[in-house]
Amino acid sequence: MAFRVSVVISTFNRLPLLQELLDALGKQTLGADRFEVVVVDDGSREPVEPVLSKRRDPFPLKLVTQANAGAAAARHAGLMKASGEVVVITDDDMLIPPEFLSEHLAAHEAGHTLVLGQITADQTLEEKPLFERFHAEQLARFVARFREQPTAVRGVMVCTGNVSFRREDYLAVGGFDPTLNRSEDRELGVRLQKAGAKLYFAERARTTHRSDHTDLSVWLRRNYNYGVYDSRIHHKHPDRLDADPWHFFFLVNPLSRGLLLAAVASPPVGRLLSRAAYKTAETVDKARTLHPAFGRVAIAGATLTYGLEYFRGVREEAGSLGSALRDLGTHSWKALTAKR
Repeated sequence: MAFRVSVVISTFNRLPLLQELLDALGKQTLGADRFEVVVVDDGSREPVEPVLSKRRDPFPLKLVTQANAGAAAARHAGLMKASGEVVVITDDDMLIPPEFLSEHLAAHEAGHTLVLGQITADQTLEEKPLFERFHAEQLARFVARFREQPTAVRGVMVCTGNVSFRREDYLAVGGFDPTLNRSEDRELGVRLQKAGAKLYFAERARTTHRSDHTDLSVWLRRNYNYGVYDSRIHHKHPDRLDADPWHFFFLVNPLSRGLLLAAVASPPVGRLLSRAAYKTAETVDKARTLHPAFGRVAIAGATLTYGLEYFRGVREEAGSLGSALRDLGTHSWKALTAKR
């Protein structure tokens, strides 16, 4: 049986949160006969099958089990199992309101074919690590930017925490690139946009992010890898200025650019700077209850930390300082001529 919508969820070691998400899917305003849910267990230590097989949800639930291969491979496996015309992807640590699927579907029925939903922080955000509050701040800026212009979204902004697209479009562009361990969602978004997708930001298609990340070293390594893989994405799409990691260099506070260049010039120095920046930010953050300004300074410190690790990754992929600076020069020239 073909459904109008397929919801694809990759899960890894988050069975309690996954069950809460499935419960929320059972309370959607969209009729349960109009959608299915495909869960892909990406090698969880505690397999989800024994628990999910006992559930009695109002919607059809399919389960795919595989050895751990990463979220992109898991989502692709789910998409291959899905039968819906529209595929909605969300994460296993998200919680959704009753109108979530209806809002995604409404955007598609209005003619949009690549729809980004809003990701909001949960009520415990203030209790989470500073780096989680940094991410929440970035998401809030995204919402503020596109609230007035929801069709100004670009493919590089695609985030598989909350996105929907037509399954046939996904297959037509070749699906996720399995060689990308990070930023595979934004690269897919670039290809979908190149293929003519009509992008839209659906603010009311909302999810609440209940992240359980607490390990600073994991966050730092992830930022570094974003720099590596964003560089590889640029090499796949050299015609897209917004897919070039150096695009971000000109979006940050000019005062921090010298430090970012120091991280490119000497990755070991960049590593020391990023740890020092984050430690300082955490110290300042302890005083945010005294005045909101301390919290803003702390977020700025976390932002700098992210940038330092990101451009260390960019340098790693470039292979040498000379290559990295040539990439910077090439991007600068393209950006300048594009404005003319």
